[in-house]
Amino acid sequence: MYEHFETGALHDVGGKHPHGSLNMPIYQTSTFVFDNAAQGSKRFAGEEAGYIYSRLANPTVRLLEEKIAAMEQAEDCVAFSSGMGAVSATLLTFLSQGDCVVADSVLYGCTFSLMSHVFPRFGISTRFVDCCDLEALKAAVAQGCRLVYFETPANPTMKIVDIMAVSEAVHEINPDCLVVVDNTFATPFLTRPLHLGVDIALHSATKYFSGHGDVIAGMAVGSQALMDQVRNVGRKDITGSVLSPHDAFLLLRGIKTLACRMQAHCEGAQQVANYLSRHDKVETVYFPGLPTHPGHAVAKKQMNRFGGMVAFEVKGGEPLAKRFVDSLKLCSLAVSLGDAETLVEHPASMTHAAYTKMEQEAAGISGGLVRLSVGLEHPEDIIEDLKQAFDLL
Repeated sequence: MYEHFETGALHDVGGKHPHGSLNMPIYQTSTFVFDNAAQGSKRFAGEEAGYIYSRLANPTVRLLEEKIAAMEQAEDCVAFSSGMGAVSATLLTFLSQGDCVVADSVLYGCTFSLMSHVFPRFGISTRFVDCCDLEALKAAVAQGCRLVYFETPANPTMKIVDIMAVSEAVHEINPDCLVVVDNTFATPFLTRPLHLGVDIALHSATKYFSGHGDVIAGMAVGSQALMDQVRNVGRKDITGSVLSPHDAFLLLRGIKTLACRMQAHCEGAQQVANYLSRHDKVETVYFPGLPTHPGHAVAKKQMNRFGGMVAFEVKGGEPLAKRFVDSLKLCSLAVSLGDAETLVEHPASMTHAAYTKMEQEAAGISGGLVRLSVGLEHPEDIIEDLKQAFDLL
């Protein structure tokens, strides 16, 4: 493990690869050949280390898992074929009929849908609370729960939750209650939740880890004991959400530039947020790097920088917000985030359409809200595109 993040992102855990290859080869194989029946029996019994079948483990995927675990300074990591694969497999590993989840009211739309519409079919309930309200959180946990779940910064409102305060409050009431945080917006370059008391950190690696909009992937990170359960139950037996070796190779490539990309994303987002905060056609800007953001002090405490995501409300509500995004030329109208290109979307009708109107209102997702993933273009060019779109309103 290297002292500096940038070095660890470039150099693989374990040193040299086969045949002196600089990069890890793609082990594009479904199965692995045993020397003899005895060896196969020992591997299935867990008595001998080694590969069996790529749904269980693969050398290319395993290197990626080791690298991300090192970046999070965690004991282990489990890779998945999507971010929702990571979310669903992790939660279903630890939840059973009759269990309750306490979750923040602001979540990615598909995570919210899983908890609101799918879990009840299996007898799993969810209490949605504002995790910034520690007294409300404690009251919800005290009623009994197996797991607490939140995002920070949250998608799409950029809500900031105090990771350490929540973890301490939950574990004080129930040491066995798992605290799980989605760290997608921050990445371990900006925040390491496990060091702040969280049990499991999740990522949609589709986003900043990849950085190039060409991979769908997810990650769960935590202790060896918890990740063994996630790997052998949630991924192997429940979801089968297995990352392909080729996608693991692309992620290993993307991670090499994660540090410098995140620096550029953060710098660009700060400039864009400053511009938006002064615009007379913007109602409110949600960016933790602005002193006016209610979570600014907490973000400053638990993040190295403030990230590359900006949300803002266009005056005039949904009609003008949609006209605005339709008028952009440089910024691409697309869901997802963390790509090299700047992406813009309308959460209420796109990524968070699973929320009812009342639920959107409770979560602070208005019809005028626009979410912007600031890319690697020059910030002045991004701002110029925003300006010409505002001029058309």
